Amino acid sequence: MNRLECLETAIECVCGDRAEAYGNVEDNFKTVAALWSDYLGVDVWERDVAALMILLKVARVKAGKKNDNWVDIAGYAACGSELDQVQS
Repeated sequence: MNRLECLETAIECVCGDRAEAYGNVEDNFKTVAALWSDYLGVDVWERDVAALMILLKVARVKAGKKNDNWVDIAGYAACGSELDQVQS
């Protein structure tokens, strides 16, 4: 998969039918942030969810080759960028 294909696939995931399956990203990441905050006993924000999911995918990249990890990293980066604008 080349870089354009990776980004196009990430766009499909982030801007496509994802909302139908999981709801909009802001609400989904807000729910995850609340759950992680309660579990960890620290404040976790929606932008942190994006960053931490990227780290999860980096760990998976380290463990083996699978292109969907790179696609997911691109998608989480796009979501994090947007959330960062809202939470700044």
